[in-house]
Amino acid sequence: LRHRGMPDKNPAWEPRVVIRRLLSFLSQSPMILEGADHAFYRRFMRGLTRTQYFLEHELAAGMSGEQRLFAAIALAEFGLCALGTPALLRKGTKLLGEELDRQILPDGGHISRNPEALVRLLLDLLPLRQAYAAQGVPLPPQLLNAIDRMLPMLRLLRHGDGTLALFNGMGVTAPDLLATVLAYDDARAQALINAPYAGYQRVEAGTSVLIIDTGRAPPPEFSTLAHAGCLSFEFSVGTQKLIMNCGAPDPRRAPARVTAAHSTLVVDDTSSCKFAGRHGLEQWFEEQIIAGPAQVSVERQQLPKMISMRLTHDGYTGRFGLIHERRLTLSVDGLRLDGEDRLRPAAHNAGMSTWPYAVRFHIHPTVKLQSVLDGRAVLLSLPNGYGRWIFDALDAPISIEESIFFAAADGSRACEQIVIYGDTQQSPQIGWTIRRFEAETATTAVSGAEVDMPEDPEPV
Repeated sequence: LRHRGMPDKNPAWEPRVVIRRLLSFLSQSPMILEGADHAFYRRFMRGLTRTQYFLEHELAAGMSGEQRLFAAIALAEFGLCALGTPALLRKGTKLLGEELDRQILPDGGHISRNPEALVRLLLDLLPLRQAYAAQGVPLPPQLLNAIDRMLPMLRLLRHGDGTLALFNGMGVTAPDLLATVLAYDDARAQALINAPYAGYQRVEAGTSVLIIDTGRAPPPEFSTLAHAGCLSFEFSVGTQKLIMNCGAPDPRRAPARVTAAHSTLVVDDTSSCKFAGRHGLEQWFEEQIIAGPAQVSVERQQLPKMISMRLTHDGYTGRFGLIHERRLTLSVDGLRLDGEDRLRPAAHNAGMSTWPYAVRFHIHPTVKLQSVLDGRAVLLSLPNGYGRWIFDALDAPISIEESIFFAAADGSRACEQIVIYGDTQQSPQIGWTIRRFEAETATTAVSGAEVDMPEDPEPV
C-alpha cells in the first residue's frame, strides 16, 4: 500500500497482477485487519477501491481474453465483501454472468480450450459461490451452471494417474490443486466422453483411457497459448501414461506449440495452424493463431467389441490441398489400439501433389523402447507392472527418435518418440497398431510374421 498504492507502469499494476492482488487481499482480509486501527482500515479500503477503479477502467479500455473473466470474478467478490455497496455488487454480478456466458462453453470447456484454464477458474469460482451463499445474496444462475458443467469436463481431460491431458497450453498438473477442485464435486459426476463445443473426445475401455483433440483453434484473443495439435491423442493404461503430447513448458516456448510436438500426423514439417509472427502486421497479433482447421468432423461408433472413431480436419487444405483423416479403434478390454492415418485431396482439388509427412507418437519418459523385427516394430516396456506393449505399422519402416517431455514436475525431461515417414504419392495411408504383449508366449505376430521377443529387453 505504501510503495505501490497508486497505479503506474510498474509490473505491480499489470492487470493480471492487480486481479490476483485484489482476490488475495479479500481472501486474507480477516488476518490483515485483525486488530487494525481505524486509520489503517480506511487506508486498506481506499487501496481496494483504487484497485476497483483501475480494473473498471481497464475493462472499459478493452481488456480481453481469459483475463476479463478473472477481473469480473474479482469485482464481484469485492462487491460481496464491501458492505453497503449494492451498486458495485450488481455491476460485478452482471459482468460475471456475461463473461461466464461468453467464455464457458455449453459442454463445460473454456473457450481457450486449455485444460489448465478450468483449474484456475474453478479455484476462484468455487469460493465465490460460497461467498454468495454466506452473504445470503442470490447466486447468478450462470455461476451455478458454469461450475456444474466445468467439473465433468475436467474429468474428461484427466488420466488415470490424476494428471490432465497435455493439450493447448496445459503444462505440469498440480495434483493438490486438482484434488481440491474435484473435492467440491458433490455429485461426483462421471467424466464426459463427448465435448463437441470444447473439441475433445474421451474413450475408456478396461483400464485404458484415450483422449483426443477434435477441436478448431480458439478465437484469436483466446489463442495465445493454444497449440496446433488437432487430431492428436494421449493414451494411458491405469496410472501409466504411454503415448502423450510434449506439453507446455514454463516459461512458454514456441516449439511446444507446433504440430510436431503432438502425437499426430505432420505434413512437410509444417504445423496445421499458423501462428502470428513478430514482424509486419502480424506483430499486432503476436502469439495468436491466425489460421488453422476450420472444419473438424467426428464420427463415433460403439460396437460390441470396440469403440471406433473417424476424424478429419482441414488444417492442411490451404497450403497443401490435403485433408487429414484419422481412424482410431480401441478394443473393449483396452488392450489394443488400432489406428489409420490418411491424407486425401480436398474437395476442390482434382489431384494430389507429392508431399512428405511423418506420423509421430511421443512416448512417456518412463517407458523404454526397443526396435525389433528389423525396424518394423517397437517393443515398449512399461513400469509399475503394466507389462510390455508392441507397436507396428503394417510393414512400414519405424524410427525411434529423440523427443522432450515439457510437463514433468521436476522440469523438462528427455524422452523418445516413434515416427513413421511417408509421402502422399507412394503411401498416402498408414495403418498402425499398439497392443499389449502377453509375456506368457515366447513369440508374437507382428504384421503376419512370427518374431522372437526378448524376455527382458535392455533399456534404451
